[in-house]
Amino acid sequence: MANAGVSRASGTPRGPASYRPAPGSIPESPGVYRFRDEHGRVIYVGKAKNLRQRLNSYFADFAGLHPRTQTMLTTATSVDWTVVNTEVEALQLEYSWIKEYDPRFNVKYRDDKSYPYLAVTMAEEFPRVMVMRGAKQKGTRYFGPYSHAWAIRETVDLLLRVFPVRTCSPGVFRRSARIGRPCLLGDIGKCSAPCVGRVTPEEHRAIAEDFCDFMSGNTARFIKRLEREMYEAAAAEEFERAARLRDDVQALRRALEKQAVVLGDGTDCDVIAFAEDALEAAVQVFYVRDGRIRGRRGWVVDKIEEVGTAELVERFLLQMYGDAAPEALPREVLVPAEPPDRAALADLLSERRGARVEIRVPRRGDKKTLLETVARNAQEALAQHKLRRASDLTARSRALEEIAEALDLDQAPLRIECYDVSHTQGSDVVASMVVFEDGLPRKSEYRRFAIRGMAGQGDVASIHEVITRRFRRYLEERSSVGELSADGATAPVGEPIDPETGKPRKFAYPPNLVVVDGGPAQAAAARRALDELGVTDVAVCGLAKRLEEVWLPGDDQPVILPRSSEGLYLLQRVRDEAHRFAITYHRAKRSKNLTESALDGIAGLGPARKQALLRHFGSVKRLRAATVEQIREVPGIGPATAEAIVAALAKSSKGDET
Repeated sequence: MANAGVSRASGTPRGPASYRPAPGSIPESPGVYRFRDEHGRVIYVGKAKNLRQRLNSYFADFAGLHPRTQTMLTTATSVDWTVVNTEVEALQLEYSWIKEYDPRFNVKYRDDKSYPYLAVTMAEEFPRVMVMRGAKQKGTRYFGPYSHAWAIRETVDLLLRVFPVRTCSPGVFRRSARIGRPCLLGDIGKCSAPCVGRVTPEEHRAIAEDFCDFMSGNTARFIKRLEREMYEAAAAEEFERAARLRDDVQALRRALEKQAVVLGDGTDCDVIAFAEDALEAAVQVFYVRDGRIRGRRGWVVDKIEEVGTAELVERFLLQMYGDAAPEALPREVLVPAEPPDRAALADLLSERRGARVEIRVPRRGDKKTLLETVARNAQEALAQHKLRRASDLTARSRALEEIAEALDLDQAPLRIECYDVSHTQGSDVVASMVVFEDGLPRKSEYRRFAIRGMAGQGDVASIHEVITRRFRRYLEERSSVGELSADGATAPVGEPIDPETGKPRKFAYPPNLVVVDGGPAQAAAARRALDELGVTDVAVCGLAKRLEEVWLPGDDQPVILPRSSEGLYLLQRVRDEAHRFAITYHRAKRSKNLTESALDGIAGLGPARKQALLRHFGSVKRLRAATVEQIREVPGIGPATAEAIVAALAKSSKGDET
């Protein structure tokens, strides 16, 4: 892999022609390219078998390009590329860069996180079976996704007869252990009750592993084993035990009957279908394991550029399986159209799975029929999505235009930052910063501030403090990457990516509009903070809660937006999100301050060392029983600190006894 050239605009008019690479400077090798905006932020990542051919297509006929591609090219101010050896390397690098930079113009499949999974927390000492949604956690095995949570609970209720694994919450588990009596499920035989020691941790883990094996499709051996035990019990005239085993077999078979048989036994594949129009596309996936549909899932994507079904398939497979565990990859992936680089993509997935993965389009038979069924589901999902979001895209654009018109801005505020302050009678003062881009929250850009030394000085002083801190960091980072010269003049755009971590710098990008929660005093404080720093290209306004008035700094009269205005609704959403984020941080900080620990007040023992001690010993009780030598085994704990800990804990224990 080798880096190659860079093309940037330098004092030329905005547009693709200003940064078009020189003729002959682009190699004809496979590679990955990046378009950047005026702040150096990556806005689009793409790959190509032939970099010269692909990049020249962007600059050849601007009028003939897709409108979204035109928008991307006019937003960008530079392009660079990296040459690789093979198409597989290009796929890997493209996926890595899309994950790292999160470019706004790349196709990103949005999962609404609403699909429930059956999860088994194998990383815990006593694994727990539960229904989970959202982001996956390390050390947890997932089955699904499923359409409905109630279907998962019905299946689990049937399987608990045979696999009595823990399902209770940590609080219920600890309570049962403390009182020495299991919960209801333990009393009725649907939990092995590890909380009271009926089974050892090893025995309970074996039950959980059997549960996972059954859910993974290895069902025949469990049914055969139970039937054999049933016949043996009947032969020994243990009829009650035989009847119980018979009911267990029936429960397993009922659980299997809930999963439709669509293909032959042993078939292991994912069936993927698309429904699309000029602007959006919906994708549905049916997960078939051992011939049965184990679950389904759906995504929706905005088509930023003009792409066909084959390109959508390629990008979806890369996103879906890019971070998947090897056991989650199927032997076969059925798609409606072959991706352009099918062989390279199959090699990449095979390498990740550790065995061959086939990507193909079914032409006849049951697999083709199943693909048509999945396609109908995708069409229905797209129709439902359009019904929910028909007015949303238009509403967001109208909202940004209304805000720009009301505040007399040169352009629509594509990036809005809102600030709010939260405290309790002047104590534990905190502030929040939330970011909305294109009218949607960008939670990865949220920031929170702890404000010290401002007790009793009010919200106005706090707003001034937090705005000063945020934009001082912005100016520092611009200066560090070469955007600002020593005298404050603008220099050529540098890299707003931290070279050490590879992540975007925290405050590298300025907003178009700063919104503060408050009236004219808060808006004036924010403007004054920006003026003191010399930031003049950022608009400021305040949104007062009482009458929902928009205040501009220095104006005696507010800007009144109609109550039905989409612009006012967006400002309210931004303000309410900042308020929620600030309140959440303030409550967490206040709870932490009100919590006392026996380790508080020990010299040389900060929060990090406290956490290290508790992780090492498990509890303060075990720490009390530890010697100085045992405490010194914890990284970061020296002899003096260890002796201080032992002395402090001994003193506190004597105080408890008296």
